Amino acid sequence: MTANQKPRSAPNERELQLWRVGWALTATFVAALVVAGGIFYGLMTLLDFRGIDRTAKLDAKTLSDLVKLSFGVVAGAGALVALVVAYRRQRVDEAGAHRETTRLHTERFTAAVEQLGSDSPAVRLGGVHALAGLADDAPDDSLRQTCIDVLCAYLQLPFTPDPGEDPNDQEARNHYLALRKVRHTILRLIGDHYRRPRGTHRSWQGHDLDLTDVTIDGDIDFSGAIFAEGTVNFQGAEFAECTVNFNRAVFADGVVNFGRSVFSSGSVTFNSGMFCGALVDFSGAIFAGSTVSFNSSEFSKEMVIFSSCEITGGGINFHHSMFTGGLVDFNSSEFTGGMINFRSTHFNTGELSFDGVSMSGSRVIFNEAEFSGGAVSFRETEFSEGNVDFKRAVFSHGAVNFDDALFTGGRVNFSNAVGEAPQGLLPCTSDRVSVSSAWLPSPP
Repeated sequence: MTANQKPRSAPNERELQLWRVGWALTATFVAALVVAGGIFYGLMTLLDFRGIDRTAKLDAKTLSDLVKLSFGVVAGAGALVALVVAYRRQRVDEAGAHRETTRLHTERFTAAVEQLGSDSPAVRLGGVHALAGLADDAPDDSLRQTCIDVLCAYLQLPFTPDPGEDPNDQEARNHYLALRKVRHTILRLIGDHYRRPRGTHRSWQGHDLDLTDVTIDGDIDFSGAIFAEGTVNFQGAEFAECTVNFNRAVFADGVVNFGRSVFSSGSVTFNSGMFCGALVDFSGAIFAGSTVSFNSSEFSKEMVIFSSCEITGGGINFHHSMFTGGLVDFNSSEFTGGMINFRSTHFNTGELSFDGVSMSGSRVIFNEAEFSGGAVSFRETEFSEGNVDFKRAVFSHGAVNFDDALFTGGRVNFSNAVGEAPQGLLPCTSDRVSVSSAWLPSPP
C-alpha cells in the first residue's frame, strides 16, 4: 500500500460481534433502572411533590396496587429479556444473511474471473460486464474495490500489438481488435460509474483506480466524472493515437497520478474541469506529440505538478483558466519543442513555477493574462531558444520573478504589458527581452 492510498476495510468488519447473554441482560437491566429512576425523579420534580405521607395505613386497595406493581415489574423484566433475545436473534440473522450474500458474491466473482481468462473475446467481454455488475451489487466497499482492482489488473496485462492490415494476418488482426474492444469496454464502464453521484447504486466514486503502465489507444470518455478522496493512478501509462476526455471532471481531495506517462499522439482534455484540494501529478511525464488541455478550468487549493517533464512536441494548454490558490509546478523540466499556453488566464492567488527550466525550443504564451495576485517564477531558467510572450498582460498585484535567469538565445516579449515590471527582468540582455516602454528609465 502506498502512502497515498487509504486503508481498506477489513473483510470481516461486518462479522457478528455480540456480548455474552449474562452481560447483555445485566447491562439492559441497569440501563432500564437508570432510565426508570430518571423518569421517576423527573415526574416528582415536575409535579412538585414535597414528601411521602408516612402516617397512612396499609389497606386492601393499597395492597392490591402493590401486588399489581410487583407483577408489572416481573412482566417488564420478562419483556426486557425477550427484547434482548430478539435483538440477538436479529443480529444473528443479519450476520447469516451477510455471510450468505458474501458466499454468493464469491461464487459469482470466481466465475467472472474465469471468464476473463477465456480464449474467446466474447466470453471475456461477458466477464467484464459480470465483474462490473458484481461491483455494483457488492455487500461492502472492500468487495467492490476487489472487483475494480481485477478490472484494472486486466488492463495492465501485456497484449500482442496490432499485426497490421496485411491480408495474410487478417485472423490475427481480428483477434487483436476483439481483445482491444474488451479493454475499451472496461475503460468505458469506469467512466460511466464515476459519473454517478456518490452514495447511489452503481457509483464507484471514492474508490481507487490502479491503471499503472496501461496503454490507452482509443477514444475514452471520462467527461463529468468525479474523482474525490480516492487515488487514480495512470503512472507510466502510454497515451497513443487516442482522445481521452476528462472535460467537466471534478478532482477533489484525492490524488490523480500521471507521473512518467508518455503522451505521444492524440489529446487528453481536462477542459472546464474543477481542481479543488487534489494532487494532480505529471512529474517525469513525456509530451512528444499529444496536446493536454486544461482550458477554462478552475484551480483552487491544489497542486498540479509537471516537474522534470520533457516537452518535445504537442502542447499543454491553460487558456482562459483561473488560478485561485495552490501550485502549478514545472520546475527542472526540459522544453525543446511544443507550446505551453496560458493565454487570457487569470492568476488571483497561488503560484506558478518554472524555476530551473531549460528552454531550448518551446513557446510559452501568457498573452492577455491577468496577474492580480499570486506569483509566477522563472528563477534560474535558461533561455537558449524559444519564446516567452507576455503581450498585453496585466500586472496589478501579482509577482513575476526572473531572478538569475540566463538569456543566451530566444526572446521574452512584454510588448504592451500593463503594470509594474517583473522582478529581475530589466537587467537582462536588452536584445533578448522586449519590455513595455513605460518600464524603461527616462533618458537623462
